Amino acid sequence: MDRLASFGNDPFDKPPCKGCSSHLTEPYIKCAECGPSPFLICLQCYTRGFEFKKHQSDHKYEIMTSDFPVLEPGWTAQEEMALLEAVMDCGFGNWQDVAYQMRTKTKEECESHYMKNFINNPLFSSTLLSLQKTKDSHFADTAIPFKPTDDPPRPTFDSVLSRDMAGYMPARADFMEEFDNYAEWDLKDIDFVDDDSDVLRALKLAVVDIYHSRLRERQRRKKIIRDHGLINLRKFQMLERCYPKEVQDMYDAMRRFARVVGPTEHDKFIESNALEFELRKEIHRLQEYRKAGIKSFCSAKVYDRVKRVREEERRKRTMLSDMLQYIQDSRACQQWLSKQAAIDAGITPVVTPLPVTVSGRRSAPPLNLTGLPGTEKLNEREKELCQVVRLVPGAYLEYKQALLNECRRQGGLRLAQARALIKIDVNKTRKIYDFLIKEGYITKA
Repeated sequence: MDRLASFGNDPFDKPPCKGCSSHLTEPYIKCAECGPSPFLICLQCYTRGFEFKKHQSDHKYEIMTSDFPVLEPGWTAQEEMALLEAVMDCGFGNWQDVAYQMRTKTKEECESHYMKNFINNPLFSSTLLSLQKTKDSHFADTAIPFKPTDDPPRPTFDSVLSRDMAGYMPARADFMEEFDNYAEWDLKDIDFVDDDSDVLRALKLAVVDIYHSRLRERQRRKKIIRDHGLINLRKFQMLERCYPKEVQDMYDAMRRFARVVGPTEHDKFIESNALEFELRKEIHRLQEYRKAGIKSFCSAKVYDRVKRVREEERRKRTMLSDMLQYIQDSRACQQWLSKQAAIDAGITPVVTPLPVTVSGRRSAPPLNLTGLPGTEKLNEREKELCQVVRLVPGAYLEYKQALLNECRRQGGLRLAQARALIKIDVNKTRKIYDFLIKEGYITKA
């Protein structure tokens, strides 16, 4: 006996019983020998041995029912058909009405089953993919289908990400504050009337032309931002950090030329420069091998390993000389030497507390500026100041420039104004302020 699907969920969709003319309900009997039109009878007529014309009671038969699982256990074929019909009647997503029409499943069961077996099913996904490929091949000879860019993030108002995106509103594809935001103000009071003189009318038209040029400049800037993906600043910065530092510096310098070329051409230019940098680096490494008399890559591996050990020893000696040069406290210097000796010997160093000053604070050693960016831009007195206040050269140069700009703007600067401008420790601000006054960079208000 074979269990086959019925005509539908509604009994009125099925033909009536040949014996009693009643509407068939599952399960019912189908004669396997009579045809070509199906000969269907109910179970009551079958048990009575109903015979009609060519149909005999000893013919082979099939039991027609949909009470068996198709896609997953717990869902019969009849329920699958009822679910599809309910979705067609009520609409996709209206699971409350779908469950009410089915009456045998909850809305959560209807939603999860439909999404799992009819939306996220790999069988249907591959079918849709093949249809999409057929559609793409159909349009390949006519036009390239438009593919929108990634949807930018939608941050909340006045959040950090919103400020990083310069107030961009993705839902409107616009900025909260436009470039030249008050361009319309020059146009709001202009009114063209019939009794305007020729000079006045020409003047009003000139104002309108100026406004149009400002609008074109606004649109040009927005197009550059969108084409180069500058709306999502963090994503842009993450892509920039994947390059070496030298390429990053060149990338920052060449960013101003991105407005005159397209985004693809600009990216190709950056990638070609990054490739050139890698090739130059590799050529320099091979030239170093050749200069050292190395002729095989096995020897080059040994050379690199020995070179790393030699550089590590040189770094330790440099660190020691810096320590001896900058630390005036003999006890702290002796403690550091003992700690390094214990580390070199493979022994866990015993850390003793540093001497405490009268104020109760530990005396911090001067900052080592070796290798810090911006050190080469400082003179000797500025280096000494950064070492004493333990301030990196880059931050010092930024604070110095801010104080110089404020002093030029106001014709002088007070200590309170400097502390309001630089949000760091007040004692460090005083030392920087006194140093700039003493060196003549700024003047007191």
